[in-house]
Amino acid sequence: MKLHTKVVHAGDRKKSGPHVPVTTPIHTAASYFYDSMEQLDRVFGLEDKGFSYSRYDNPTAAALEELVATLENGHGALACASGMAAIHMAIETALADRPKSIVAASALYGASISLLLQVLQPAGVAVRFVDVCDLDALRVAVAEAQPGCLLIETISNPLLRVGQMDAIAEIARAAGAALVVDSTFATPLIMRPLELGAHFVVHSATKYLAGHGDVLGGVVVTDEEHYPALRALSRILGPVMGPFESYLTMRGIKTFALRIERQCANACRVASWLATHPRIAQVYFPASPSHPDAATIRRLFPPNLYGAIVSFELKDAGKNEIFRFMDALRLVVRATSLGDVHSMMLYPVMSSHREVSPKHRERMGIGEGLVRLSVGIEAPEDIIEDLEQALARG
Repeated sequence: MKLHTKVVHAGDRKKSGPHVPVTTPIHTAASYFYDSMEQLDRVFGLEDKGFSYSRYDNPTAAALEELVATLENGHGALACASGMAAIHMAIETALADRPKSIVAASALYGASISLLLQVLQPAGVAVRFVDVCDLDALRVAVAEAQPGCLLIETISNPLLRVGQMDAIAEIARAAGAALVVDSTFATPLIMRPLELGAHFVVHSATKYLAGHGDVLGGVVVTDEEHYPALRALSRILGPVMGPFESYLTMRGIKTFALRIERQCANACRVASWLATHPRIAQVYFPASPSHPDAATIRRLFPPNLYGAIVSFELKDAGKNEIFRFMDALRLVVRATSLGDVHSMMLYPVMSSHREVSPKHRERMGIGEGLVRLSVGIEAPEDIIEDLEQALARG
């Protein structure tokens, strides 16, 4: 079954009596009971399938988990209250029976860096950063750190680097480490990390999966080996997504493949236009022939799907110039997120990487003139017109 069909059908239409609802209902009950205590005891003990308490499992969340696991070709999934909760759950599960050491990509979302340095490292987890696009450097770092976990992004935030996922997975597996991949920017339409050897794939469901700016959530998908430990840890910590958010995410996913195709096409148009503008110093976009990872992108990405994020630098621009430019935008929304149907722009220094130290940002290549544009489904001519007038006025 093709992905475009899976997004419409997977997880839905469970028989719940003589009738079958065409979409998964919103199950708001916090707890469930059965005809006998003996049956409830078996459900609590995981001997029988069923629901007992919504911190453990919920029918609406379970339908979403089945859907996303199907899209990623994983064994099972866990729907969480946020993308960061999902990242945390994946890392904690990966390290449960492995050395408390992480080798992480030097290019990561700012909150992920903060999780590593401000939460996990003070708790005794060793953290080392490395350029995962440099396989030789990665091998050295893994050999020296002997990590229990590797953490990378499919497409890095915000400079859109792309590592050789399959080769990175081989390095992780040879070292006995679990590979955790944040694939929010790529989505299952562009890359499915579990198929390339990863152990965990994480999505911020807030972004492309839900797609309409009305959900906060995250999803972890994993393999058969790690799924029981992920669920067991979830039963204790309770990071679960609520039933309303689960429903909205499922509804959003039904059109996700169509939205991503449109957004990817729009992003190509916008990136090509920006590359010719005299006020733009540099454009970062995976379709560019001059992209440092162009060979990897050609090998691993489907044709004409490069993601819908375009990052670019304004010439000789600092914070004041960026603020004037962004204040002049009329159509593009100035907000801290991405993946919505409408185009959105943020200033990484102010938002996504605000908590990252200036020196770390400098090492990542994030300067004060960089902005990140999440391209929506609008007419591309209108997006370009808004950028053009903002560049002229700002």
